[in-house]
Amino acid sequence: MSKTRPMLLEGADLDQYLAELPAWQRQAGRLARTLTFRNFADALSFVNGVGKLAEEADHHPDISLHDWNQVTLTLWTHDAGGVTMLDISLARKIDALAG
Repeated sequence: MSKTRPMLLEGADLDQYLAELPAWQRQAGRLARTLTFRNFADALSFVNGVGKLAEEADHHPDISLHDWNQVTLTLWTHDAGGVTMLDISLARKIDALAG
């Protein structure tokens, strides 16, 4: 049985969701957010929390821990070729985790 491909969000539809996610930026058909933490340990703990959320959602962002205390997350649905509700949902959960 084949899996249904998620619907791509574009234009006004995507803008509406992004208005609810002000920390996220649109970058080349993807959503991106960079967070800065007090130290490496806090950044790593956050990455592990995102990993748990991603596993639960079966939807995985690109994660970069850089400059010892910064985490950049990039979301998009690979098989749809851009942003879908899977990304919006995970971005909301990441925002809640970030506080």
